[in-house]
Amino acid sequence: MTRRYAAFALACLLAAPCFAALKPGTQAPLFKAPAYLAGKPFTFDLAAALKKGPVVVYFFPAAFTAGCNVEAAAFSQAIDKFKAQGATVIGMTSGNTERLAEFSSDIEKCAGKFAVAADTGAKIAKSYDATMTMKPDLSSRTSYVIGKDGRIVHVHDAMNPNQHVKETLDAVTALARPAPTKAKAKASGG
Repeated sequence: MTRRYAAFALACLLAAPCFAALKPGTQAPLFKAPAYLAGKPFTFDLAAALKKGPVVVYFFPAAFTAGCNVEAAAFSQAIDKFKAQGATVIGMTSGNTERLAEFSSDIEKCAGKFAVAADTGAKIAKSYDATMTMKPDLSSRTSYVIGKDGRIVHVHDAMNPNQHVKETLDAVTALARPAPTKAKAKASGG
């Protein structure tokens, strides 16, 4: 009975939302991190990426784990839609960082289509309040959309990987839409 209760408690913990502390409008912490794209190492620099357009920073617990594999595959399948909106996608993890070169080029995960970065000790994740409550040395599954101005535009914080791509792509798409002008607002009754 104790084992069954422990398994149930763990399942509830993992299913619970993580509640990211950084809210829309907050200035995103800038960082540089060792990263890989299609197996090739480079240094990802958030400030430099923001000069090109919005950035999706998605934190995930560990490379080559079930939910993280699903999430990476979903981002790789949607990457052209992000690029069409001028957005950069970067995955960040503190788990299994020694395998990120392989993860970045794995045909069923990132497929060489977007970069993943190592966050040793979850230092960057901590600055974004994107760590697991019970394992603060691991990133939670938290996705941020950061506008060109360096401010957080959208946050999606859920251990279930299934909505991260949709949520962040919708936010990036909304950023790319021109703001309505006063003349258009009056014409439409606004």
